[in-house]
Amino acid sequence: MNKIILLLCFILFIFITIGIGYRFINKESDQVEPIIQEEEVIIDDVKPIDTEIPADTDIIDNSTIEDNEIMEPEKIYDNDVFTDLNSILLLVNKTHPLPKDYVPSDLVKPNVKSNKSGLSLRKEATLALEKMFEGALEDNITLVLGSSYRSYSYQTTLYNNYVAKDGEEKANRYSAKPGTSEHQTGLAVDISDASGANYLKRSFKDTSEGIWLKENAHLYGFILRYAEEKEEITGYMFEPWHFRYVGIEEATKIYESNLTFEEYYNLLD
Repeated sequence: MNKIILLLCFILFIFITIGIGYRFINKESDQVEPIIQEEEVIIDDVKPIDTEIPADTDIIDNSTIEDNEIMEPEKIYDNDVFTDLNSILLLVNKTHPLPKDYVPSDLVKPNVKSNKSGLSLRKEATLALEKMFEGALEDNITLVLGSSYRSYSYQTTLYNNYVAKDGEEKANRYSAKPGTSEHQTGLAVDISDASGANYLKRSFKDTSEGIWLKENAHLYGFILRYAEEKEEITGYMFEPWHFRYVGIEEATKIYESNLTFEEYYNLLD
């Protein structure tokens, strides 16, 4: 009997001990509750993005562009077009001469009113010249072709005669040395008024023919090559009768720019 009582007491003691320990552990765990907090990243050494646009940066305001409009970049010209003997933009002046033996391969006779026989131009320039003379007639203007393609040898004779007449310094202002004449390209013409009274004279600019040409030649692909007050650039005095074929698109742009051939294409030496 005593043994049973002792055993029961022992078991009771064990239960009491376990209960006390369990309560102690739960109490500690209530005091150490883990807290999970999102880490805040603070970067205080990063500079704000500089949105200022440099002064030399081109800005395109697309708000002013219609949906169906396309902004094309400025046309870039390959320098070869100014040295290619077949190019209608071939540059010929005092510092850019043609070969002595150069003769255009497509010379044809224009079907226009002229004051001499045997005149010829490159085919493309001829077709444009014929249209220009027809356009002038529609406006009651009669143009007369006075000079067109000249060979190297012909230009030699012409230049030497002018030098003998006026001296080299004066001749160089209105006549080209052999190889440096635009006429040798087959793309340049000298045009006269109907009467011929103002041919190769500054007074041609005030004739109805001269005024019409100045205002309309670009519509047919021709430019006034040696403009007034541009002698320092072109090398020649004002020649209101001398026109050069460059094509309608280029002639129009040059005309609207009010620049010389050399200025417009930045071909100044």
